[in-house]
Amino acid sequence: MLFTERDYYEDIVVLLAAHGVQLADIAVLVQAGQAEFIPDMTDEVALDSVQHVLHKTEVQDAIMTGIALDDLAEAGQIPEPLASRITSDHKTYGIDENMVMAILGVYGTISWTNFGYLDRTKPGIIGKLNDEQHQGGRVNTFIDDLVAAVAAAAEARIAHD
Repeated sequence: MLFTERDYYEDIVVLLAAHGVQLADIAVLVQAGQAEFIPDMTDEVALDSVQHVLHKTEVQDAIMTGIALDDLAEAGQIPEPLASRITSDHKTYGIDENMVMAILGVYGTISWTNFGYLDRTKPGIIGKLNDEQHQGGRVNTFIDDLVAAVAAAAEARIAHD
């Protein structure tokens, strides 16, 4: 019996949108990150790279898992003391960064450099998600890093071409 893996791309797009993230938001990060190297990159090229990244099984699994953990923490469905560490995005809680390894590993070490920059500077939608969390809004402990990882991987994909 042949088993074919389902592509959860459409589910991921809907899930991200439900949490305030449009693919165009990620594409903007890709363009900005590659502006020094490809100053005339079109929106379409950046978006295409984001879409390619989101079709990867490892990426889909990381996004679904991370967002589920954010949602469960927000709903009070995770036991203490873990719940407090996730909901506060505690400075020593690093599982969110560990989860992005599944995404960054797909496109190699350049992804790590790109991610480090995005995680430190929090531009665009990453900063918006981070601010939402720290202003008492949604729990976005995982999603902000996952979005940064998708952008970093999409940049690396372009760099490899």
